[in-house]
Amino acid sequence: MIILGVILLVVGFLTGLSILWTIGIILVVVGAILWILGAMGHAVAGRRHYW
Repeated sequence: MIILGVILLVVGFLTGLSILWTIGIILVVVGAILWILGAMGHAVAGRRHYW
């Protein structure tokens, strides 16, 4: 998610499309938050296994 956000940031910057820039920033921020939570050991949207 972070990589996709960075790609959208670069493409949005080069083409001048502000919507790509905005979506890229959102993806980078959300990806960084999920990465930090995962590194701390918290289950983010964990699944239940019934076996």
